[in-house]
Amino acid sequence: MRSRLRRLDHPVLLLVLTVLFWSGNWVVGRGMRGEVPPVALAFWRWVIALACTLPFAWPSRHQALPALRAHWPVLLALGLLGISGYNTLAYLGLRYTTATNGVLLNSFIPIVIILLGWMFLGKRMRWQQALGLCVSLCGVLVVVAHGEPARLASLSFNPGDLWIMVSVFVWAAYTLLLAKRPEGLHPMLLLALLTAVGVLGLLPLYAWELAQGLRLQPSATALAGIAYTGIFPAFLGYVFWNRAVARVGAASAGLYIHLMPVATPLLSALFLGESARLYHLAGMALIIGGILVSNRTGR
Repeated sequence: MRSRLRRLDHPVLLLVLTVLFWSGNWVVGRGMRGEVPPVALAFWRWVIALACTLPFAWPSRHQALPALRAHWPVLLALGLLGISGYNTLAYLGLRYTTATNGVLLNSFIPIVIILLGWMFLGKRMRWQQALGLCVSLCGVLVVVAHGEPARLASLSFNPGDLWIMVSVFVWAAYTLLLAKRPEGLHPMLLLALLTAVGVLGLLPLYAWELAQGLRLQPSATALAGIAYTGIFPAFLGYVFWNRAVARVGAASAGLYIHLMPVATPLLSALFLGESARLYHLAGMALIIGGILVSNRTGR
C-alpha cells in the first residue's frame, strides 16, 4: 500500500494531473464567459477551494497565528499573487482574446520563471535546461500554429492578451516566491492561509464588479463549472503544484506548463466537440521531449 502511495505521490504524476486540471480551467473559463463574470468566477472558485481545504488544515490550526505573525509579508504576497491575481487576470483576458492566443501566452510561464529567477534571485540556467526549454517551446508553437508556421505571423494582440501576459508574470513570481514559504508549516494549512488571503483580496474587486452590473447568471452549467474550478484546478491543482515545486524546483515544474497547449485542445475535443489533429501529436512529442531533457539534467 505504501509503495502505491509513493507512486501516486511522484512529482511527474502530480504535475501532469495539475496540468490536466488547469487545462480544464481554461476550457471552463472560456466557455462560461457569457454566464459568469471573471471576478465572480475567481471569487467563488476560491471560496469552494477554501471549504475543501479547511478540514485538512484544521488539525494544524495552532500553527496559523505564529506563522502569520512571523511571515505575514510572504503569506500576503503569495495569497495576492497566486490566489487573487493569476486566475482573475486570466479569466478577464479570456473575455477578450482567443483561446489560441491565451494558451500561447500562458506557455511563456517557464521562460518568465527562469528570467525572473536570473534577474532577481541570481539563478543560473544550464545549457541543457535551455535546450529542453527551446524544444518544448517549439512544440507549443506547433500546437498553437496548427502545424502552419504562417499562422504565427497572423496572431494579433488585444487587451485580453495583455491581461493574460500580466497573469503570466504574476504566476511566475508566485512560483519563485514559494521557496520563501514558512518552513515547517503544514502544506494544507499553508494553502488555507493563502486561500483566505486571496478571497479577502478578491472581495473589493467582486464588490466593484457587482456595482458595474456584472452578475452571475445561475444555471446548472454555470454552477457545475464553478464547482469544477473550485475542487480540481483550485484545490487539488494547487496542492499538487505546491508539493511538486517543493520537490523538483520552480524551473523544472514550470516546464510542465508546456503541456497545457496540448491538453487544452484535447479537452475541448471531449467537451466542446472540437477534433484533435496530427499537429497535436507532433507538438506533444516535442513538448514531452523538452521536459525529459530538462528533468534529466536536473537529476
